[in-house]
Amino acid sequence: MFSLDRMRALHAVAQHGSVAAAAAALHVTPSGVSQQLAKLEREAGQALLEPRGRGVRLTRAGQVLAGHAGRILAQIAQARSDLELLNEDVLGPLRLGAIPTTIHALLPPALATLAAQHPRLEVTLREGEAEQTLPQVVAGDLDIAVAESWADRPTVLPPTVTATTLFSDVADLALPGTHRLAHRRTVDLAEVDDVPWIAWTAGSGCYEWLVHVLRAQQLEPKISCTVGGYPTQLALVAGNAGAALVPRLARGTPPAGVRILTTRPALSRTIVAICRTGEEEHSGIRAALDALLAASARFATGAQPVR
Repeated sequence: MFSLDRMRALHAVAQHGSVAAAAAALHVTPSGVSQQLAKLEREAGQALLEPRGRGVRLTRAGQVLAGHAGRILAQIAQARSDLELLNEDVLGPLRLGAIPTTIHALLPPALATLAAQHPRLEVTLREGEAEQTLPQVVAGDLDIAVAESWADRPTVLPPTVTATTLFSDVADLALPGTHRLAHRRTVDLAEVDDVPWIAWTAGSGCYEWLVHVLRAQQLEPKISCTVGGYPTQLALVAGNAGAALVPRLARGTPPAGVRILTTRPALSRTIVAICRTGEEEHSGIRAALDALLAASARFATGAQPVR
């Protein structure tokens, strides 16, 4: 009996062409994928991979087994869908995960809709960044993850999930009102070279995105504060602690002493709802996606204008 996780690892290597790319798609480490494949080879009694330059390729046995893996994974998804169709009622547990910037604005109206229309649906919600919630969706520990994908640093989705686009958002520059550029409406990010930056905690996706954006403008970021929560970041900007890049959805009314400017290049992101492929038509998940789409309608052109 072949392990489903090991078959999923082999399928990912076949789809993406390398162990490293498969690991990135599955949101696990390359060593984890290698261990799964080594165990699968022992189960199969044949070599499934062989060296090719600096990478690997599937052997004939690996290609045959990868084909079976793809069909097995598709069949499992179909089986889940068929079982769900046996029950026309929208009920039972529904486990949601969402990035912090969507929870205060998007999730309350969506949850209110679900409570009113489907009172037998038992919804739980966890806050978490994509790097936390995506593996939980893949593993079956979450049903839906609401995540972000920046245009200049897209979120890599595993092959076993499907994303539904909810709306687009934009990040603007928050500067202390006394800064030399604060009188502008729009600035080139490369001009902002004389102020420290306020970021999320080191190692988070938001932190890495800020560093990526600034380095793309030939700026080596001097990060003075690392805090979670954009309202706190804006309060620090008001206190002249530095500058921040803040999505409009997360901003609200900026505190006194903060100027909000648009940037060149524009910094846009897409908010998506992610579930396992084949499960998007399950009654509870479909109801949740519909509620999220309805709640997203007012954010379709960006959450708030620049003030």
